[in-house]
Order: sequence, then structure tokens, then C-alpha cells
Amino acid sequence: MTFETIKYEVADQILTITLNRPEKLNAFNAAMQTELIEAFDKADADDDIRAIIVTGEGRAFCAGADLSSGADTFDRDARRGPVKRHADGAADYSDPQVRDGGGQVTLRIFKCLKPVIAAVNGPAVGIGVTMQLAMDIRIASEAARFGFVFSQRGIVPEAASSWFLPRIVGISQALEWCYTGRVFPAQEALAGKLVSRVVPADQLLETARTLAKEIAAKTAPVSVALIRQMMWRMLGADDPMEAHKIDSRGIYERGRSDDVKEGVTSFLEKRPAQFKNKVSADMPAYFPWWDEREYK
Repeated sequence: MTFETIKYEVADQILTITLNRPEKLNAFNAAMQTELIEAFDKADADDDIRAIIVTGEGRAFCAGADLSSGADTFDRDARRGPVKRHADGAADYSDPQVRDGGGQVTLRIFKCLKPVIAAVNGPAVGIGVTMQLAMDIRIASEAARFGFVFSQRGIVPEAASSWFLPRIVGISQALEWCYTGRVFPAQEALAGKLVSRVVPADQLLETARTLAKEIAAKTAPVSVALIRQMMWRMLGADDPMEAHKIDSRGIYERGRSDDVKEGVTSFLEKRPAQFKNKVSADMPAYFPWWDEREYK
């Protein structure tokens, strides 16, 4: 599989996806949307990949949507052709052409079975920051800048960010950043809990890789896949009993697995564990436990 707008590189069981349109500050376009979804599909199917890092080529992470279409950039009818209409002339919102492309990317990342680390090397605005919200850990370079600039462009937050952002940073901080649309530095992102740490530019990728290597070397892939979905899905649960139900299934099913036997035995024998269960073949029977509400 050949990609044109991203790089896909695997080493030491870590996949690094690099947004690769440096001459356009890695601006997001339809080709990048398609390729990012394909990359996450490919990663989930590869049991050798234990963690994913997403970063940008050159001096930017992603400058947002490619605005080269000018005033028609966000006009779907002008760019893709008219969407379906009801008899009264109202738009048929079930038409796939209405769907937000950035949202399709974040929903795919949300469903990923591997931990995802954003290594934010430079400016990240619009979709450049909202695509990160479905990633698990965000590490920023001191050169990073962030902006939820939608109000200054006359549109609204996209990429399902109205669900993700308040859950990550709280409703007040989310609204401040989205109301003003201002671009803010990495230290403000850290104070607002958008990122977990800020490091010098020359230490960014190594910091991300050190974390990814720790996950790859010491943990059971099936456990990590389940933990990722348990944590994200429970953000929308209305009672802790929902978590208890899933915890109980997980403890029961995983408690009988070869991984658990290896995890306990290796601990008692004071040696590194060698986990054999695979995400591609050994997910428990109750997975996925949620109703499929996402678009197919």
C-alpha cells in the first residue's frame, strides 16, 4: 500500500504515521482523510504493531483544512455536487456527502485497538488539533501551537470534537478555546490539560517512542485493546454499573486466558512476560459490547 499524504513506518513494534504535506504545513485534504483511515485499518490488522505515534513532517503538525479552494472550501454542494433533498427542498442529512471528513477520521481512531500517541511538533489548528482528540496521549513540542479556530472561519467545531474536547479539558476550557478561536501556545495547552507534557523539540519523538516502547515491551496486547475501549466507552456511560458489567466480563474472560497465566507466572518467576494472545484472533466473545451507533 502506497501513501501520498502520509508516511507509514514500523520499527520496534511501533507504527509512526507522519502527516506528509510539509509544503502545505500538512494541511488536511480528502486524500489525507482516506489514507489516515486506511492506515488505522492496516495497523489494527497487524499484530506486530503494539503502539502508534502520529506526528507531522517539517515545521507543522497540521495547519488544518486545505483552504486552497478559497471561499468554497467548506461548501459541500459546490465541491462535491448537490446533496440529496427532501420534497420540501430541505437537505437530506442522511446523504453520505453531508458527513464531515474529519469526523470519519476521528471515529476510526476512536475504534482503534492500539494505543495512539500524538507527538505534536508544531502548529496544530482546526482538524489538526481535533483529530488528536481521539488519540490517547498528546505530547507537545515547545514549538507547538493549537487553535480551535472554527468561530473565526464562520463554521463550527468538527471531527466529533464537541464530544471529545469537553471530556478531555472540561466544558469551561473547551468553550473558551472554541468561542475565541484563538491560537495558543503549548504551555497553555498543558495548563488546560489538552496535552500531558511539553518537551524540547529535539526530544519530542524520542519521548513519544520511549512511552510507546514501554507499552510494547511490557503489556498484553489484548488487555491494552480492551482497556482502550473500556476507558473511552465508559466516558458516555450513565452509571458505574455499566463499567462493573464490562469489568466483570473482562475479568472472567481474561482470567481464563493464556496471557493471565503467563502474566502471573512471569511475575512470580521474576522474568519478563511473553504474551501470546493476539488482537486479531483472541479478543473475548463479548467484544464489542456496545451498540454500533457509528456510521459504517
